[in-house]
Amino acid sequence: MSCTKTVFGVLEDGTEVSLYTLTNAQGVKASFTDLGAVWLTMEVPDRNGNPADVVLGVGKPEDILDNPGHMGEPVGRNANRIGGARFTLNGKTYELDQNDGGNNLHSGFQYFHKRMWDAEAEETPLGTMLVFSLFSPDGDQGYPGNADITVSYTLTDDNGLQIDYHMTCDADTIANMTNHAYFNLAGHASGSALAQQVWIDADAFTITDKGSIPNGEIASVEGTPLDFRIMKPLGRDIEADFEQIALCGGFDNNFVLNHEPGELSLAAKAWDEESGRTLEVYTDLPGLQLYAGNFLETDKGKGGAVYHARDGYCFESQYFPNSINLPGFASPVLKAGTEYHTTTIYKFGVE
Repeated sequence: MSCTKTVFGVLEDGTEVSLYTLTNAQGVKASFTDLGAVWLTMEVPDRNGNPADVVLGVGKPEDILDNPGHMGEPVGRNANRIGGARFTLNGKTYELDQNDGGNNLHSGFQYFHKRMWDAEAEETPLGTMLVFSLFSPDGDQGYPGNADITVSYTLTDDNGLQIDYHMTCDADTIANMTNHAYFNLAGHASGSALAQQVWIDADAFTITDKGSIPNGEIASVEGTPLDFRIMKPLGRDIEADFEQIALCGGFDNNFVLNHEPGELSLAAKAWDEESGRTLEVYTDLPGLQLYAGNFLETDKGKGGAVYHARDGYCFESQYFPNSINLPGFASPVLKAGTEYHTTTIYKFGVE
């Protein structure tokens, strides 16, 4: 296992941005940058041994500052949506950026991808781990408490990319992080991903309003286009006449995973029949957002690639959206002096 560091580029203000590349014993490579702790590339072989980069991303550091679609970035302090862009904690109401209609999405305008993170590589029994660290001061993005945050990427010899999220804070706050990587197992620049097949281990999903804010109701996937318990092409039901899909312009739904919260388990799988590449997603969190890239549109892709809607899809592990405002959902509150730690693994293979 190895980690190499190279210059990715220089920002307008003179800040040098580094590129870190992990390589495992199989020759599989994954790269990341200290601007935003963004996951930039994932080169994995097909059934014939031919490698391709299967995550969408930008090609220049200055484009990360905009990062259309949040490609490959760790999202925090809170991923997904908070209704009304406000929440009450310990009797105090906190106001957040209204950057999604009247709601808050991915913590507002001061995204973590706009920040330089400290980076350090270390060897672990699983492989080389790249640790990105960030200090988030009290009031940052509207959240209470001084928070120390780390996002660690470990490339294992079984072609898994393990992401560990840690946070501690000196006040009660919200901790609900994810990674917003878009996958296309045929290759990041191969066009539509709708033919790729998806399975999700969920019997239920959370009902949302027209702003994609859950109302606390959980519904069965049985008999709906959101039933992924048997693997099916992503595009089969994406245009179905079903309110919970139509409201989002396609799949952008939170699934209630069947495993016990806190138990690291297989939650989803994708398969590209032509290349044979597979992706398995493991998480210890209660929810998984399937987002089919319904509104992705950018000409800033790697190598000059142009990405259109549905050229990639996301599996975002999470506490349920708006869970801070819905007592019936598992709570994303991190108590002062305790540690938030959650793990999600994206494991690549062939069939």
